[in-house]
Amino acid sequence: MKKLVNSISFFLFAAALFSCNKFLDVQPKNSVSDEVTIFNKASSEQALRGVYNALASSNYYGTGFQSIGYLSGDNVQWTGSQSQVQEFINHDVSAENSTIAGAWSAIYQVINRANNVIAKVPSVVDPQLTDAFRNQLIGEAYFIRALAYFDLVRTWGGVPLITSPTTSPKENSGIARSTADATYSQVISDLENADALLPETTNRYRATRKTVYALKARYYLYRGQWAEAEQFASLVINDSASYRLVGPYNSFFAADARGTVESVFEIFYNGTTEVNGHRNQWQPQTNGGTRQWAPSPALLALLSDPVTAGNRTSLVGKDNQGRWYGNLYYRNPASDPSWVIRVAELYLIRAEARAQLQNTAGALEDLNRIRYRSGLLPASENTSDLLLLAIEQERRLEFAFEPHRWFDLVRTNRAITVLGFTDVNKLLLPIPSQQILVDKALVQNPGY
Repeated sequence: MKKLVNSISFFLFAAALFSCNKFLDVQPKNSVSDEVTIFNKASSEQALRGVYNALASSNYYGTGFQSIGYLSGDNVQWTGSQSQVQEFINHDVSAENSTIAGAWSAIYQVINRANNVIAKVPSVVDPQLTDAFRNQLIGEAYFIRALAYFDLVRTWGGVPLITSPTTSPKENSGIARSTADATYSQVISDLENADALLPETTNRYRATRKTVYALKARYYLYRGQWAEAEQFASLVINDSASYRLVGPYNSFFAADARGTVESVFEIFYNGTTEVNGHRNQWQPQTNGGTRQWAPSPALLALLSDPVTAGNRTSLVGKDNQGRWYGNLYYRNPASDPSWVIRVAELYLIRAEARAQLQNTAGALEDLNRIRYRSGLLPASENTSDLLLLAIEQERRLEFAFEPHRWFDLVRTNRAITVLGFTDVNKLLLPIPSQQILVDKALVQNPGY
C-alpha cells in the first residue's frame, strides 16, 4: 500500500475524495470538486479556490518547488544537515529525494483540481452563474494548469499529460510521458484557452488576461521565440497604469508590502490558516527561524559591491552573531507572499528578447530601467553577447531568492559552464522513484 499511495493516479484520487468529504462536512472554503460537488455558482467558486489553495501548498509555491529553483543555482548555501537538500547544491539529486517527490505530487494535485473545474463548470445550471463569470472561472483554471505543466516540463522534461479529472485509483496509470515539446504545446494551448475566456482586468492574486500575457512572455522566452516574448512582455509593460516598477528595490516586499503595482501575480498567505513556510528556512534563530538556507559567499560578494548591488543589499541582513541571512521572507506570522511574476521579470524578458533580435538599444533601455530602480549606474554594453551576459547577471541579483536562477542557467545552456558540473543528464531532475515503482509506463530520465 505504501507504494500505491505514491502513484500519480492514486494521489490525485485520494486528494479529490478527501476534499469531497470536507465539502459534505460543510468545510467549504478550499474544497476541490469531484463528480457531485460542482453543481451551482457557489460550489464552482469553491472548487476554483481549491485550485489556488493547492498552488499555494507547502510543496509547491509555498516552499518546495521554489526551493528547487534557487537551491540548484549558486545564490544559496545550505547550513543544515539534511543531505537531500545538499543534493540540489551538489547537482546530484537522488530519485528518492523527498523535495522532488513532494513537488511532483503537489503539482499534479493542482492539475487534477484544475481539471475538475475545466470539465464540470461548463455544464453547471444555475441562474446566478452568468456566462461571463463561468468563463472567468474556467479561464483561471486553464491558466493555473498551464503554469503547473510549465513548471513540470522545465524541471523534469516531458511528463504525463492528464487533462481530465482523476476519479479512480488506476484511471491514469499506464500513461506514458509525453515529450518536452508536447508538454510545452499543452502549456501554450491552455494559455490560449485562458486568453479567450478571461477578462482584461487587473488582479494581482487571481489570473486575468493580463496575467496570461505575462506567462506567455515567459513561455516564449523559454522557447526561444524572441519576437513573441517581446510582444507579450510589452503588453504588460505598456499598461503602466496597472504595472510598473516600484523603488527603491525593496519597495515590493519591505514593511509588509503586498500586492504592489510591481506584482503581476502573487500568492496570498494570511499567516494563520494559510502559511508560507519560506521565512522559517531563511530567518535566523533570533527572529524565530532556523536559517537553514543562507546567501552563498558568491552572492554576498555581489551584494556587497555597490557597483553590482545598489540598494539590493536589502535582500540580506546579519544576525547577532554576524551571520548573513536572506531577508526576502521575514514576516511573523508567516504571511509573506510568493511572487510568481513581477514587472521586473517582464522588463528583463523583453531586454533578453531584444538582445537576441539584435535590438541592442532597446535591450539596453530595458536593462537600465532595472538598474536605475536599484540605484545603479546605467550599463553600456553595446553588443548582443555582452548584453546577454549583463542581463543574466541582473536576473541573478534581481531574483536572488526567487525560483529563477537554476532555470535561467539551464534554458540558456549556461548551467554547466557557470556551475561547474559535467554531467548533462543533471540538467533535468529525476522522476521520483515512487512514481517509477508503481507505474511501469513511466521511464526515468537518463542518468538516474
